[in-house]
Amino acid sequence: MVSTPTNVRNYFKLDLVLARSCIILRQVFKSRYYLFTGGQVWSDSAKCGGSYFVNIIGKNKKFNLTTVQKTLVCNGDTNEWDLTTLMTLLMNTDRPKTLDTAQIQQLDNEDQLWFQLREIRNTLAHHPSKNIDNNEFYQFWSKLVAILVAFGDAPEELDKLKSDSIFAQCTQSIKESNVREILRLNSLGTQAHREQKFSDAITLFTKSATITDVSNHDRAIVYSNLSASRLALYEQQFDSSNVFNNEDPTDQRYHALRDAKQARMLSPTSWQGHFRVGKAYSALSEHERAINSFERALALDPNNKKIQEALDDSRQVQCRQSRNEHLDPKCQPITIPEHLNEMKQKFGTDPQQIRAVHKLLEKVDSSMANVIKGHKYEHGDIDIKQDYEQAAKYFAKAANQGNAEGLFNLARLTDRGLGVKKDPHFATKLLEQAAAQSPQHPKCNLPNIGIAESEHSLGLRYAEGVFVPKNFSLAAQWYQRAVDHGNAESANNLAIMYLNGSGVEKNLQKAKELFELSARRGDPKAMMNLAEHLLEVNDLEMAKIWFNRACEAGNLYAQTQRNDFELVLNQKQQLFGNYQFHASNKMQEVRSFPDRTTPINLANNLNNDSNVYDLNTLNEYAQRGSLTAEKMCNALRHFHVALHILTQSESLTKEQETIFIHEFARCCRIEHTVAKIPNTKMEENIKNIIDRVFQRCCCDSDPMNLQLDEDVRVCYVVLHIDSPKLNRQFLDSCKEKYPKSVFFLEFSAAMNVRLGQFEATLKDIYVGLEIDSNYYELLFIKAILFIATGK
Repeated sequence: MVSTPTNVRNYFKLDLVLARSCIILRQVFKSRYYLFTGGQVWSDSAKCGGSYFVNIIGKNKKFNLTTVQKTLVCNGDTNEWDLTTLMTLLMNTDRPKTLDTAQIQQLDNEDQLWFQLREIRNTLAHHPSKNIDNNEFYQFWSKLVAILVAFGDAPEELDKLKSDSIFAQCTQSIKESNVREILRLNSLGTQAHREQKFSDAITLFTKSATITDVSNHDRAIVYSNLSASRLALYEQQFDSSNVFNNEDPTDQRYHALRDAKQARMLSPTSWQGHFRVGKAYSALSEHERAINSFERALALDPNNKKIQEALDDSRQVQCRQSRNEHLDPKCQPITIPEHLNEMKQKFGTDPQQIRAVHKLLEKVDSSMANVIKGHKYEHGDIDIKQDYEQAAKYFAKAANQGNAEGLFNLARLTDRGLGVKKDPHFATKLLEQAAAQSPQHPKCNLPNIGIAESEHSLGLRYAEGVFVPKNFSLAAQWYQRAVDHGNAESANNLAIMYLNGSGVEKNLQKAKELFELSARRGDPKAMMNLAEHLLEVNDLEMAKIWFNRACEAGNLYAQTQRNDFELVLNQKQQLFGNYQFHASNKMQEVRSFPDRTTPINLANNLNNDSNVYDLNTLNEYAQRGSLTAEKMCNALRHFHVALHILTQSESLTKEQETIFIHEFARCCRIEHTVAKIPNTKMEENIKNIIDRVFQRCCCDSDPMNLQLDEDVRVCYVVLHIDSPKLNRQFLDSCKEKYPKSVFFLEFSAAMNVRLGQFEATLKDIYVGLEIDSNYYELLFIKAILFIATGK
């Protein structure tokens, strides 16, 4: 650790303090369990964990645990619970109503402390570089020490963690004979691992882990190796078709995770422990946690290619999962005969005629012959067994002949290591070579297959920042090229970028047009996105048509959402009757309230003027192409729908309240400044609705209601914009539950500016800009902050 930069050492010193806080929170959890259950003692047993999971978590709708967290909680051993798990349990466990005033006050004080602790933990966990300068270090350090001392920790013990001496080898009792024995067993275990005798390796490493009077460094190596052998055994047995249940705590992956954490604890500044924790989380499909551990390992050994490759792999898988690739029917494995039969059912094509065309192409173009053979080996055909290695060879032959489709398909296989050595950087070069070719086939007047597909893949790479630096602007350019060359998926992805203003200026009309283009080109994801967008803007008839098309096209997500989609659709149809709002038509005005609105100021109170918006004027400017006016018109349309619902009845049904919250939240997300409530009575009514809906969400565990929960939080935040202190506390819970929501980060930054909490503001800004580097509202607040602080 001597050669490790000071800024990296600072990060890991703070990490050690956070690890110490985990011990304290375990005691807090056990104390609360004793208090809340009338004197029952937590015993760190599976019996205790299972009972807690069924009776507490199972009956409380607020918990949102991952599969790994659920398994470890059921296992009952609090020593295996990390800081995130403990905080989730503490935050969401309901207090009994029998507590006295002193007990409530104590719990409130504890809550304030670990809320602050959670904020620091989240900031450090999402720190992109794991480099903390000295000024930042002392700020974090003083806050952490104050929190831990308030929990009862000893200041003098905490001070020891500030010294660089903690990174030196511990001066512990060493017995030379024991050192020789642990090294001997470790060597035998390593040899057994190399020979793929993983069970023997586990036995030897387990035996060596029991040896005492040796250095923590030597023991850490043993636990690291033990974790690696457990994962290798799992993979070996998995390959033999012994598929394990992710929720089985006896699964070797959970043992590997436990051993990896032990290695990390024994030697927290060695990259191996963090790397092994990352590998275990990756095997458990917890890729966000894996990424965090790999980033720590890389900070300790920046030039380690093995760590970088593992980090890139987890980022790639996380991106695939985030875009629901596993639900895309086009990504499902299918043989050539199955594909031809599917084409026959959809388009009426004759499989034999297609095979005849393939044979003709093989005679005319040798590169196409290699591509066709590559496809047959990749997917399997009547007389060909599926073989990725053979597929890669034929695609490589076509690529060497300059065939764009061959280049693209070889890039796909190389990207995933199917049939060839995994090499994402070489795959990127192949994609660039293909994308550089003419979009028209050189030998026939047809599109050059592989061009648009490669352009789309490059767009994905730059949008996700996997294997290349993240660059939304460059991603949008690649997507646009692919759209111009007929790619449906790029049209869908570019639509999302226009919808969110990522890499391009936000343009809802452009987003809608691209969704329609992609959907008409046959992309099932775009059909669903278009249906949801049309439902948002209350074009109910077309929303229903495109939703049904998405289901018919095989969109699994749409199929699973049918009941919820149709429920909202039917509610809106009943609510509006003939009063339809179509996105393509001029916005209709609601007669029951004025069409002039006054903005609410967000970022600060620098301007208290009442800027009055004239609806007709805004619409006129929108028609001329003003994006700002169009944005405000869209927000006003949702606001008017919300107020229309509110004025139809003295008492709304639950369904009407749900739609009201949804429309009001849509307005706030698009442009909250137009949401001027006409009078105090209506404002009180809205607050009551928000309170009722929020209580409903707290008591309902249905994951389908997460959107309603997020919507009602958005409404609450905007309605309490003039109470920054109250709002900031509420926003902490919002950021915890929805860490990817830039809206909550924007409002949190704005509230912190108003409270003079400039350091907290900057943290919100950096986290938000990491999610969306072009989010102009955050850039604006950042500019205000720098002006105010003279930076």
